[in-house]
Amino acid sequence: MCISPKNPLLVRSARPGSLILPKPRSPTNSVRFHRVAAVAAARATAIDLSDPEWKLKYQRDFEERFSIPHITDAFPDAEAIPSTFCVKMRSPTYINTKDRVLLKVINYSSPASAGAVCIDPDCTWIEQWVQRAGPRENIYFRPEDVKAAIVTCGGLCPGLNDVIRLIVITLEIYGVKNIVGIPFGYRGFSDKNLPEIPLSRKVVQNIHLSGGSLLGVSRGGPTVTKIVDSMEERGINMLFVLGGNGTHAGANAIHNECVKRRMKVAVVGVPKTIDNDILHMDKTFGFDTAVEEAQRAINSAYIEAHSAYHGIGVVKLMGRSSGFIAMQASLASGQVDICLIPEVPFNLHGPDGVLKHLNYLIETKGSAVVCVAEGAGQSFLENTNAKDASGNKVLGDIGVHIQQETKKYFKEIGVAADVKYIDPTYMIRAVRANASDGILCTVLGQNAVHGAFAGYSGITVGIINNHYAYLPIPEVIAYDKSVDPNSRMWHRCLTSTGQPDFL
Repeated sequence: MCISPKNPLLVRSARPGSLILPKPRSPTNSVRFHRVAAVAAARATAIDLSDPEWKLKYQRDFEERFSIPHITDAFPDAEAIPSTFCVKMRSPTYINTKDRVLLKVINYSSPASAGAVCIDPDCTWIEQWVQRAGPRENIYFRPEDVKAAIVTCGGLCPGLNDVIRLIVITLEIYGVKNIVGIPFGYRGFSDKNLPEIPLSRKVVQNIHLSGGSLLGVSRGGPTVTKIVDSMEERGINMLFVLGGNGTHAGANAIHNECVKRRMKVAVVGVPKTIDNDILHMDKTFGFDTAVEEAQRAINSAYIEAHSAYHGIGVVKLMGRSSGFIAMQASLASGQVDICLIPEVPFNLHGPDGVLKHLNYLIETKGSAVVCVAEGAGQSFLENTNAKDASGNKVLGDIGVHIQQETKKYFKEIGVAADVKYIDPTYMIRAVRANASDGILCTVLGQNAVHGAFAGYSGITVGIINNHYAYLPIPEVIAYDKSVDPNSRMWHRCLTSTGQPDFL
């Protein structure tokens, strides 16, 4: 097996005409890379590039994987009725069920091009289309028979109330009268002390003016069987689930269990992750707000560092397995000298380490600002193997570690240094959504309801190349989206910070 020197992610396998991904190169992100490699390699090795019809077969496989489940799959005789969704416009309100959105828009000419994602060594262009989101002319649920439930899971994220609000308002436009909220995530399905929360336009009208979730959030919860038992008892036949990868995995399991029991239920997800690590989507709600709010912390760190003698400001931002917030916030601020993310390994000590570069910045600039994602540099910290209620690994505090190691380093070399550490995580999570996220939440909430009434289930809705689309849940939870160290955006961040390669 040999690795292409132009693109280390493009690997020739021992079997002629096929491709696989290499083993992870860094212990700092080996778990994430193993998952990426496992999924991508399984698909890539199935492609026999020596077959003259491989492209056609790949397209067919893609269409099959991205075909979204519909009520008629389980209930072929399900009746389609004219839509009750009406907007007072002369122009067409509905979209055609055959409308599609292009998933990939860049035709890379070479694997050596920055950020190139290629299926074969020639970077053959293959069109990949996904289902366009929006209201359909025919629906598969009668509004008077619908009991819709909304649940918010995981941690807080700016925009949760905005999505809840628009789901409720859109349901009422369709004519649904029975709308409830399930309190405190999936836990609310089993805890008898947590009654349903009746929802209406009057209840949700102004909830978007504050952060948090009207319904509350929590991690973990009962088994899928108990959740579906509860849904059956309550008569819920539309479930809207707001959450990240783990929550969506739960939503998909709920959908499968409903199909197994032949329950006519629509389960629709709305991706909620402040880290922006959901596959295929341009961005998830809360991300823009997080980047904007992070500017306050970075600016405070800059002022503290710039005002002190040999001042160093360290800011830790969200990003368990992906560094999108840290990267974008560093780019936006223009005040960051070092940006550290989980996808790019680095050394703290040594001639090419972060601390050596900090000493250089102190000598040349007199101050420095470091922005680090929470999942970066975990190999430097003690591994407790502890997990939270969602099954996520409990991370060590890399921000505190960098602060302590920086103080220790400068003391050892006899140079005065004033190190300040800022962790704005919970302040950022709790704010209300900004205008950009507010618009995104509005459209996501509307399209989630349109998808449910159109008869789709086991789907999620997201923005792809500035258009809204429906995707099957398994395809967006295969692994976490992450920053490509070979991408132009990461290169732009490096240009902005001026930092070297810390290896």
